[in-house]
Amino acid sequence: MASRLQLGGDNTVLLRVTHSNIKSFSSEVRFDLEMSVEDLKEKLWKKCGTSVDSMLLVLYDDAGSKICNISDSARPLGFYSPLNGYHIKVIDLDPSSVSSGGWLEDTSLVEKYTISEEAYNKRDSNFRKFKEKMLSQNATADENKLPENYLEDLCKNIKAGDRCEVESGEKRGVVKYVGKVENGAPGFWVGIQLDEPLGKHDGMVKGKRYFECPPRHGIFLRPDKVKVGDYPERDPFDEEEI
Repeated sequence: MASRLQLGGDNTVLLRVTHSNIKSFSSEVRFDLEMSVEDLKEKLWKKCGTSVDSMLLVLYDDAGSKICNISDSARPLGFYSPLNGYHIKVIDLDPSSVSSGGWLEDTSLVEKYTISEEAYNKRDSNFRKFKEKMLSQNATADENKLPENYLEDLCKNIKAGDRCEVESGEKRGVVKYVGKVENGAPGFWVGIQLDEPLGKHDGMVKGKRYFECPPRHGIFLRPDKVKVGDYPERDPFDEEEI
């Protein structure tokens, strides 16, 4: 081994690695010929998941003929005289291995992780909240450029006491306030008491009360999202059941 390393001027070898259970696994890896077989197995374990204790290594030449089992963990890899282009096959001897039966290749065999909508929303950080935050920041940046009389003309036909329907979800309610909102985006807003507890507050926003209503019945919307007219409260018993 020593003379071969000296003549070659290199103490590494490029080998192809395959796995007995993972048919799609094939990787060319450069190994140090002086590394122990034990260290070799540790490195292969990190690549293919077969534990060191359950691993049998078989060395093949570049023509596919078996040369030997790499079995002595205390010896260096160079003891087995592998050459560039040779092939090491990892044999997984564990019948209950996670790699057996195609579990690491056929994703249809893997139980998919699911999370309920409630549990997802309770997480302090999730993609939905991040997206909403970014959209809110962008919207705030855009709204800060709006004039102070933004949408004022649309408020001419909206007054407190009007029945209304809001664009989002066709929720209904009664107009309680029309005007500007302190510490809010520039322009005009419509404060609404919804018929159902689908709002965000009780008419108080950022410490200032604009109108009175039950908790979670209050909401502020831009006037272009509000339609006033004959919108009586819906009778839940009139809804068709399936």
